[in-house]
Amino acid sequence: MEAVGNVDKPVSQKQEVAPDKWLDAHGDYLFRFALSRLQERAIAEDLVQETFLEALRSQQSFQGRASERSWLIGILRHRIVDYIRKRSRENTNHDDGLFERLSEEYFDDKGSWALKPAKWGNNPSEVLEKKEFWSVLLQCLSKLPRKAADAFVLRELEEWPYEELSENMSISANNLGVILYRVRMLMRGCLEQNWLR
Repeated sequence: MEAVGNVDKPVSQKQEVAPDKWLDAHGDYLFRFALSRLQERAIAEDLVQETFLEALRSQQSFQGRASERSWLIGILRHRIVDYIRKRSRENTNHDDGLFERLSEEYFDDKGSWALKPAKWGNNPSEVLEKKEFWSVLLQCLSKLPRKAADAFVLRELEEWPYEELSENMSISANNLGVILYRVRMLMRGCLEQNWLR
């Protein structure tokens, strides 16, 4: 899976929209973008289709201040966020004790690391470029409770502010902080076990 954070640079003049070329030119990229945030192929495919439909409906509003891909990614981001909001409202169960079970693997009774984390010798920007990293990241996210994974994706990949994330996920700011702390620790442990070793 490719890193999907870099989008084409804005262009200086207005571009023509070419809906007949969207699937070939942007379909795979949009799908990988959605899959990296949702970890579900069927949902990612549906949201890409919805993105194309919304873009068709609103193509007259495309002003060309950004590339066509950037515009489509913007529409897809809104679709992803709307889907996560809806899903988090429907699922109020946070973890079913998963955090406690997984925390016992990584931490001792005093809250210290049971096994010290390995050194991450790689340059972080180089690691993000590797397809294998994205595959392991998705695997690690899939082990988390859905609401916790959603919170992590929105905060760390989409860089949402805490207040907005807390409000949209119907979680108190304190609870969100605890969830994100635990998720980061679990993700770190999972990445160390499955990526660094």
